[in-house]
Amino acid sequence: MSTSAFPSPEISQKGLRRNVFAGAIGVLVHWFDWAIYAYLATTISHVFFPQQSDSAALLSVFAVFAVAFFVRPLGSLIFGHLGDTLGRKKTLSLVIIMMAAGTLMLGLIPSYETIGIWAPVLLVIARIIQGIAAGGEFGSAAAFLAEYSPPKKRGFGCSWIEFGSVLGFLLASVVVAGMHATVSTESIEAGVWRIPFLLTVPLAAVGLYIRLKIEDTPEYKALQEMETVSSAPIAEVFRNNKTQFFQTIGIEIFMNCTFYVVLVYLITYQESMVGMSAGQAATLSTVASLTAIAIIPGAGILSDRIGRKPVLITAGILLVSLAWPLFTYMNVGTPIAGFISTFGLAAILSLILGTHASTVAELFPTRTRQSGLSMAYSIAGAFFAGTLPYLNTWLIGATDNHMIPAYTLMVVGAVGLVTLSTMPETRGRNLLHDSDTAPATTPIRTEVVIRQTEGV
Repeated sequence: MSTSAFPSPEISQKGLRRNVFAGAIGVLVHWFDWAIYAYLATTISHVFFPQQSDSAALLSVFAVFAVAFFVRPLGSLIFGHLGDTLGRKKTLSLVIIMMAAGTLMLGLIPSYETIGIWAPVLLVIARIIQGIAAGGEFGSAAAFLAEYSPPKKRGFGCSWIEFGSVLGFLLASVVVAGMHATVSTESIEAGVWRIPFLLTVPLAAVGLYIRLKIEDTPEYKALQEMETVSSAPIAEVFRNNKTQFFQTIGIEIFMNCTFYVVLVYLITYQESMVGMSAGQAATLSTVASLTAIAIIPGAGILSDRIGRKPVLITAGILLVSLAWPLFTYMNVGTPIAGFISTFGLAAILSLILGTHASTVAELFPTRTRQSGLSMAYSIAGAFFAGTLPYLNTWLIGATDNHMIPAYTLMVVGAVGLVTLSTMPETRGRNLLHDSDTAPATTPIRTEVVIRQTEGV
């Protein structure tokens, strides 16, 4: 059966807006939580690790930050399988419930002074819950939005995933800057720091309500109609889509590592290495988020017009060539140097953010799309991006070289360029591949037995 027999139906503008919001809201909530944790790293270190030195406590906080990344692959296995076997809608709802539960727990954990060692233990458990949920969020949202977006506007449609993520960062930076401007450091450490985490619960409730109202995607419904939904999508990824899987890991290393240096680690770097105040660093983080929000949709539109690869290759070249000059200028320490360097890094990141989701979603067939995306994204985050704040902090301490983050970005840019050299242009590709018409399971063992019998 040809996949052309199942063309994507026309989606009304109202329906498209609802689906875009449903896909982006969970990403917004997730990254708001993630950013609040990173932005309040110094405060959290004093609350949960008060008996350590400032440097050791900060390293402990970033180590806990990395733990959540290491469990992401587990979440990707769980939610990737569920998304490809039960549908995108169910996983979008389950992910946001689990994410809200972990965040609520984090916001309610008593301090070290109150319950002792159980405070950091419970902190780790809360971050593990969040990490498992995060393992399913990107794959669910990217598969959902790619399959609901019109082919000629798929880059633009998928760009709203990262629009939501950066909006979460923007909200986080505004909240943190507002706290530092209106409340004393002592009050923040005494309990005000909990408020942003608790605010995510009603946000998640709104997201869950929206996600429960949506329908599954046209492509997934086509698989159900053809009765070709895979019963073992994870195994199928490694059997039939290994090349796409490793290409996606390369693209997600490119995106995730840049993302975490520019939007997560940079605020700590500017405060502890450049010598900016917490308020100044939070303000520059707001600049970075506003820059990304302004550019991301445009990058998606540009990728729909000229292709995914030209946009991503441009970003890779800029990252390799400009990371060192921008960090050098940042370390001048003046407000204008901080603004220009932060803006430049955020603009480069935005080109990647606006394009990567549609690029990798188009690589996979529908029957393994969510599993492939979830696993590759989580592996890139767990083993590369999640460790960068810790690694950069440790390397700077070991070498006394403040340019370490620039060098890591140059390496990341090179990884992106090498990966892109192995990939085809995917713009406008039909999301129902020929392999989507194959039977849901391939009885390999039975075929072997039959052939052996026939040979006898």
